[in-house]
Amino acid sequence: MNPYTDHHGPEGLRTRGTVVVVPGRGESRAAYARFGRRLAADAYRVRVVDAPLIDADDLSGSLARFGAGLAAAVEGAAAEDGVVRPVVLVGADTGAAAVAALLGREEPSVVPLPEAVVLAGLPGRGAGHGDPAGNGLTGGTGDAGDAGDAGGSSWDDELDVRTSCPAHRGVLTDDSGTQRGSLGIAVPDALLDAAHHGAIAVPTLILVGDADPLADRDGLARTTKSLTRSRLAVVRDAHHDVLNDLQHRSVAAEVVTFLETVRNTLVPVVAVESSAW
Repeated sequence: MNPYTDHHGPEGLRTRGTVVVVPGRGESRAAYARFGRRLAADAYRVRVVDAPLIDADDLSGSLARFGAGLAAAVEGAAAEDGVVRPVVLVGADTGAAAVAALLGREEPSVVPLPEAVVLAGLPGRGAGHGDPAGNGLTGGTGDAGDAGDAGGSSWDDELDVRTSCPAHRGVLTDDSGTQRGSLGIAVPDALLDAAHHGAIAVPTLILVGDADPLADRDGLARTTKSLTRSRLAVVRDAHHDVLNDLQHRSVAAEVVTFLETVRNTLVPVVAVESSAW
């Protein structure tokens, strides 16, 4: 079985970079088909990998295995003349936490340093611990075949935390790879500490929805300020699955703008000189 889902740019256009997308808790690669197609339409080579497996008792080993998998995914996406750079890692939820922890740790990494990262829906401490937002998302992992009850919460409750986009709610509901109840699974504190306190050396775009009950906005602001080249972008009315909520077009445009800025040595291609709104 192919461990990746690939999206290629339009035929005849020069590939502008390589993007590797890392899903989060409960998500399969299918959740990022729309996002992958949109970036690919702008001539980026997009590869979606599986969500990381993190062992709280062996964080270092888990991150090493995760890094090796990312390195293989990037190398496997190479064209005839090699990997098309810039290479940008896009992580969501625990995928974002694993990417941040991997790139921010002090010990040498087995993954070649990307040119930039995007961290979307990075969970805060307590996300999944008895539902900090009061949505009943506690307990068990469930499975894709459950009718809806996962540790006392319904599938609709979990969808309400994730997204208000009808299309994406349908994708998650119909996808046999979606693990229902997964947002009730606690994210290891050691992973979150590594993600929020590491020293990521490359340009970083942090995306968060202002309606995300699993986010720690103050913590994200501190993390952003602690990094040398980072930006925190808040998406109005967006929920936890910030890449796949109702605002997905604007969010994808923000990501593409970031990719183009990275290609242009962090100099914005478009600058507003004057505006009346």
